[in-house]
Amino acid sequence: MAEGFARTYGSDVLVAQSAGLSPAPMIAPLTHKVMREKNIDLAKHYPKGVDPDVLRASEVLINMSGQKLMPFGPAHVEEWPVRDPMGESEEVFREVANDIEQRVMRLILNLRARQSRARRSGFDIGRSRPGK
Repeated sequence: MAEGFARTYGSDVLVAQSAGLSPAPMIAPLTHKVMREKNIDLAKHYPKGVDPDVLRASEVLINMSGQKLMPFGPAHVEEWPVRDPMGESEEVFREVANDIEQRVMRLILNLRARQSRARRSGFDIGRSRPGK
């Protein structure tokens, strides 16, 4: 969900790449359904494991696993306590999607503000590299 929102809303300031510590074999059908309700198609997305090279190249990592991550390079890690909707009702999937959407939008707005401040200061920080 987070990658779908980030790619849809924030491609001007970030490159989103999602990965799981223990990726599921497939994206849950209810995830597809609630994201389609938000006009985001995850048909080309699939669960992926964590790539240490991507972690090391990232500026920001969003951890929604609830598990402590080992340090990887200079990345700033944000912990997002997001409920896992697996095995829950469609309504819970919608609540989780809304929660993640709001968190992603705040991240994108913060990155845009940071980029704007950097430009006014004479620096161009570009787009953040892959994170969750």
